[in-house]
Amino acid sequence: MLLIPAIDLKDGHCVRLKQGDMDQSTIFSEDPAAMARSWVDKGARRLHLVDLNGAFAGKPKNELAIKRILAEVGNEIDVQLGGGIRDLDTIERYLDAGLRYVIIGTAAVKNPGFLQDACTAFAGHIIVGLDAKDGKVATDGWSKLTGHEVVDLGKKFQDYGVESIIYTDIGRDGMLSGINIEATVKLAQALIIPVIASGGLSSMADIEALCAVEDEGIDGVICGRSIYSGDLDFAAAQARADELNG
Repeated sequence: MLLIPAIDLKDGHCVRLKQGDMDQSTIFSEDPAAMARSWVDKGARRLHLVDLNGAFAGKPKNELAIKRILAEVGNEIDVQLGGGIRDLDTIERYLDAGLRYVIIGTAAVKNPGFLQDACTAFAGHIIVGLDAKDGKVATDGWSKLTGHEVVDLGKKFQDYGVESIIYTDIGRDGMLSGINIEATVKLAQALIIPVIASGGLSSMADIEALCAVEDEGIDGVICGRSIYSGDLDFAAAQARADELNG
């Protein structure tokens, strides 16, 4: 089970939001590259970056901060990025800068042809982010709820050739209320590709619960507010996951 620290970027700073609300942000660091270094030093084997401004603007907005992170740690661990990625040129630019995985969210739902093209052009580098509430997928920085079922879209995108799917329960994100294990397992069981859990991670109990269902196809979890607030010790949690699942 891979524990993946999240670095959410807003106006060049490292922040955390509550339920995706840009007006409810807490700044954790003015130096995202130093934050990335600190997580690598604590044993992180992958990092999860989100360009929050980009997600709302529909185009990259924190590219300088992202490239500084890649310059700092990109040659040591895999880095994945989502937020505002809407065209192949942007994907190519980020991959050339050292990014390992590009996460496509809203654009995957609204423009599946783009996702298909991305999977063809950059095979092995495309992850889809499915954000959902009560089993329905949300788009546009979680501001719009669609009628699409998570499992149906997951199967469709799997056929396109995506590397994995990040499943976020947006009702829990940033709330420290616990991962939605049941919904995550349901999606993982329906797919062949791996699922990465996200939204609400709060404690070592969540890590242990995820490790217990890892064999269903859940091979990672995004760690956000809990590792910044101190509710979860990242290094201890990764060590525990390694102990449970070898």
